[in-house]
Amino acid sequence: MAEIAIAGLILAGGQGRRVNEADKGLLPWRGQPLVAHVARRLAPQVSQLIISANRNIDAYGAFGEVVGDDDQFGAWQGPLAGLAAGLAVCRHEWLVCVPCDTPLIPEDLAARLTGAAVAAGAPLAVAGCQGRRHAVCMAVRPALLPDLRAFLAAGERKVAWWQDRAGAIEVAFDDAPAAFLNLNTAEDFAFAQG
Repeated sequence: MAEIAIAGLILAGGQGRRVNEADKGLLPWRGQPLVAHVARRLAPQVSQLIISANRNIDAYGAFGEVVGDDDQFGAWQGPLAGLAAGLAVCRHEWLVCVPCDTPLIPEDLAARLTGAAVAAGAPLAVAGCQGRRHAVCMAVRPALLPDLRAFLAAGERKVAWWQDRAGAIEVAFDDAPAAFLNLNTAEDFAFAQG
């Protein structure tokens, strides 16, 4: 089977409400900005690395091609708006999306998600682990962009709802539960520094 062409997207465009509105991707974790850890894991898995960010563009530019949310949907519209921005500049067959606050993503995430989607004939695959969907860890065909834009234009923002509508399959990563460590709050950062 021919190798699949994959782009990667790190979502770093949130408001950081649970971390006192700090730019979460640039918060230090284990001596480096959080986004640096995610980029180090994702970059070797993809041919194009995109960062969705709505502020501190120059800082994020050190890690990849930076895109902001589409103005037609307004500011701070959540992960699907960042995904739409990433899909709009994706130059490959697949876009693998991860959040900036999951620094230990599996080193085979892209291959497993896209491989499972191709095998199932699905346009979208999402990671699951021990009964929990990690909705923002997904592989998406760029052909879904018009549908995603229509969903956003209708005022919808629920990630799992759009995924299910679009024909997502779930891919089990039960062998890697620590890979989906999610740093959402200041307490999470403090707990996970070790």
